[in-house]
Amino acid sequence: MSLLARAQELKEEFIGYRRDFHLHPELGMEETRTSEIVADYLQKLGLEVTTGVANTGVVGLLRGSVQGPTIGLRADMDALPIVEQSGVEYSSVYEGKMHACGHDGHTAILMGVAKLLTEVKDSIRGNVKFIFQPAEEGPGGALPMIEEGVLDNPKVDMMFGLHISTKMGRPGQIAYGYGATSGGTGYARIKIKGYGGHGAHPHKSVDAIMATAHVLTALQTIISREIDPLEPVVITMGTIKGGYRHNVIADEVEMTGTIRTLNDQVKASMPERFDRIIKGICESLRCDYELEYRQGIPSVINDIETTKLLVEVGSKLLGEENVIENERPSMGGEDFCFFSKAVPSSFFNLLARNEAKNCHFPGHHPQYNFDEDCIPVGMATLAEVTLAALDKLSQKDIKPEQV
Repeated sequence: MSLLARAQELKEEFIGYRRDFHLHPELGMEETRTSEIVADYLQKLGLEVTTGVANTGVVGLLRGSVQGPTIGLRADMDALPIVEQSGVEYSSVYEGKMHACGHDGHTAILMGVAKLLTEVKDSIRGNVKFIFQPAEEGPGGALPMIEEGVLDNPKVDMMFGLHISTKMGRPGQIAYGYGATSGGTGYARIKIKGYGGHGAHPHKSVDAIMATAHVLTALQTIISREIDPLEPVVITMGTIKGGYRHNVIADEVEMTGTIRTLNDQVKASMPERFDRIIKGICESLRCDYELEYRQGIPSVINDIETTKLLVEVGSKLLGEENVIENERPSMGGEDFCFFSKAVPSSFFNLLARNEAKNCHFPGHHPQYNFDEDCIPVGMATLAEVTLAALDKLSQKDIKPEQV
């Protein structure tokens, strides 16, 4: 029986796990219940299980019948602080918490992959690490897991991960990209300090709101006048707080925002660009300022050869028409990036859009849901590409005189 056929047989079991996780969402670093269920399942499969990695992370190690390379597979487990409005029968029972980005599906799928590969354990040369990560949505769980040695003992040689998407396509398809596939992130907090007074006497005050308006507009010129037009950059100031009353000139305004880039050099240059523009405007308008700029996570970089292997496996498994190259990267952040920096990796989309089932809302939307028909496809794709990667890496270990 093919792994895809076997995954279809197991479909209802892992839909059940997905719905249980959806009913009981847990925020980043609070995934206690989820990790207990995952660890218990992996132990029953006979895997070597480590819990408490980076607080709530779980790692299962499958050792094949013959020594060889190690493939890492990652799923994120955390939910979001969103009030669910999907209306499904398995809606969140926790007010203000919701699986609105598919992580419940990612977790169930990787559990299913562990099941599939355990069933063919005797034919595996090498090892598979099943990495169940906390806090992808924040504060970030990938880097802490790496710092605690998740990629060591045995050393991970190659990694794969997936993210369910309702943006395009249909269940039964996967989408991939080469090179940078997600946005590097940055955070900015800007405080403009003026001198307050009566709205009828502006000449006796220094208007922080007016200065803020100039700063807000001028920051966009970084994109339009300082960066190569072919380099994607997003500057979104998401909050502005200031002022007291309609007839009072504000003495202070604070705004915060996110910055997204694909190019590491552009990403590194943004703090200086922000400071130079804010400083110039504030000096001309007699204001003081504070700038807090924090660099966030880098871009996910898909290794070319690893991704070619994914495409080859996916095409054989699902048909070439069901393996789609993404037209462009996403500017959304994804902390799988730390795994992709450490080892050759490929991170791909599992398509699960279906308007007939009301599964077309984007991630982080309160009505988000995905078509669960994608679950066996995700299971089989990850299982098959793992076996192919182990075979490919094992062949590299064979010296010419041994062939």
